[in-house]
Formats: sequence, C-alpha cells, structure tokens
Amino acid sequence: MEEKRAIIFNIQKFSIHDGPGIRTVVFFKGCPLRCLWCANPESQIGKIQISWDDTKCVECNKCVESCPEGSIINVNGRKQIDTNKCENWETIIKECPTKGFTVEGEYKSVDEIMQEVLKDKVFYEESGGGVTLSGGEVLQQADFAIELLKELKKYGIHRAAETTGYAAPQIFERFIEHIDLLLYDMKHYDPVKHKEATNVDNKITQANMRTAVKKGKKIIARIPVIPGFNDDLKDAKEFCKLLKDIGIKEVNLLPFHQMGEKKYEALGMEYKMKGIKQLHPEDLKEYQEIFLREEFDCKI
Repeated sequence: MEEKRAIIFNIQKFSIHDGPGIRTVVFFKGCPLRCLWCANPESQIGKIQISWDDTKCVECNKCVESCPEGSIINVNGRKQIDTNKCENWETIIKECPTKGFTVEGEYKSVDEIMQEVLKDKVFYEESGGGVTLSGGEVLQQADFAIELLKELKKYGIHRAAETTGYAAPQIFERFIEHIDLLLYDMKHYDPVKHKEATNVDNKITQANMRTAVKKGKKIIARIPVIPGFNDDLKDAKEFCKLLKDIGIKEVNLLPFHQMGEKKYEALGMEYKMKGIKQLHPEDLKEYQEIFLREEFDCKI
C-alpha cells in the first residue's frame, strides 16, 4: 500500500511565535482563502511551484530551451512560468547556471516529518514547546494532518494548529479532536468585508470556532491588523463583541508587514498591498487597549 504523503512548503525550527515554548512549525501547502496581504503566497496553491529570482538571471535562456512544454517564456524582461504546463521543472532548475529557480513545495510522509520533528524533542520538553501545523490551510490536507497529530501524541509532544477554520464541519471536528491548542485566524467580523479581502465569507469559520469552544478546546484568536481593512478602533470594538459572544478570551494582534512582497514577484503574482505602510507593535497600542478594557488577554 502506498504511503500517504502531503505537500509541505516549509518546516521551520526554533519558532517562538506560534504557540508556547520552542516549536517546530510544519507549513502545509494549499489554502482556499486569497487574503490580499498574505505573506506566504507560495502557500496558496496546493501543488509544487517554481519561483524565480531575477537578480540571479544572466539571460542565458537555458531554462527556456530546457522546457519542451513551453512553460517558461520571456515577458518584458522577466521569466514567466506556467506551473500548470511545467512537468520538467527538475531539468529547468538543473540547467540554470546561477541557481535562480527555487522549488516551492515537497511531498513528505508522516515518517519523514517526524524524523525532523524528533530531532528537537529535547527543546520542546525543556521549554514547554511542541509542534504547530500551519499553512496555507492545514485543513486542506486534514486526513494526513490527523495521522501526523496521532504520531506526535505517541511521543507526548504538544500539538497546536494555526488555522482559519475554513473546512466542512465534520472535517473540522475530526481534526480538533487531536489538537491541544488552536491559533485561530480571524480576518474580519463582517462576512461581506471578509469575502472582499479573502475571497470567502466567514460563516463557516465562525461556526467552527463556536464548535471548538463548545468542545472545550484552548483557543487564541489571531487578528492580522490590516490598514484600511480592519485597523479602525471601531473594528476592535466589533471584534470584542463577536469574540465575547463566541466565548474567546485570548487574542493576539498581528501588525501588517511587507515581508512577503518579494515572494509575489518571484512567483509572477500580483501583490495588491504594494506601497501600503507597515504597522508596528507601537501602532496598535490604542487598538490593544480596547481589548484590555473588555478584559481580554490581548498581546501584540
């Protein structure tokens, strides 16, 4: 029987921002949302992609010549890659003399991921850390993720997941049975605004959050604060109302940043937040104060 595999785009070690203690974060590729500010555009499509670094290009065109499917063309001085046509990416990467191409995504088994995770088990034990499943959206590959979570439990490793909660209720309920902590992304309280910026509304995500609360799961709501979208103080008040109604008491505020901008260029994708000013923790003090006044445990 063929071993089950998932497409992963990164395994990040020694993370201290994705749950308690020192953690390893496993990033699953594929996401149903298309958030305008997404810092990991390589996470969106659930298949292998190729990114290109134009600063390394010497215009030798060996990549174009080595691709019989014609999936790489020159457009306005840039290499444009059609990942739907490209079946010869290993050759393309090999032919590039300056190593200007990078593969985004790799199929891994539970055993392969566990081999990496267990290397740092001592750090989890000493710091109260563990493993966080992130994305993309981990619920897109829920069956595999559940098998991985079961393996983590065998070794007594704390299990967290960063998720939008965007999945069919039956999938979500099966998944959270194996989770110790949910880092639950909340983009907006209003379904119309949510859809405008993410391409989906928030009815499913809110319903699943309520389910997780009823099942007694530990949840931290994570709100990315985005200029012109949800950064007004009235937005903070509306988030407070919704979270109180659902029954969430812990909140993390995530200031908007531009660290993913270069990735869009490398993938040949349009970045719609270009030129928008970054936010810093000090910019969110008033926003945070609203949550604190409402007796939330709110951190930036």
